[in-house]
Amino acid sequence: MTYATIDDISRRMLREFGSDEETMCESLLEDAAVIIDSVAPDAPEEKKKVVSCRMVMRALGSGDDYGVPLGASQGSTSALGYSQSWTMSSSGGAGELYLSKMEKKLLGIGNRIGSYSPVQDLIPEGCFEAMP
Repeated sequence: MTYATIDDISRRMLREFGSDEETMCESLLEDAAVIIDSVAPDAPEEKKKVVSCRMVMRALGSGDDYGVPLGASQGSTSALGYSQSWTMSSSGGAGELYLSKMEKKLLGIGNRIGSYSPVQDLIPEGCFEAMP
């Protein structure tokens, strides 16, 4: 199951995909759905669609050897020295499927303050009540 389609990605990136890219895009959409469902199974479908598209577009990159890679925060080029440099955001690398801070907030799983111990459910009820 996926939350977005190849056409959704194609429209957002303003380009057509070849058959190999369509196959890869479909696989990435399936992977994105698994990632989203593992962290926010109850999020609304329309939000899952937006997040899926953003994750896949980031993983595919710009598809343009001369443009700025999707997810780059800074870049520089040179001419006769044949140099090119891009700084990718610290939240992930190019080609990876991951959830950005904004996408987590969109899904309702943003920063939460507090903690939970996985063993706290093993303590019997009333074990730490005050003694008379």
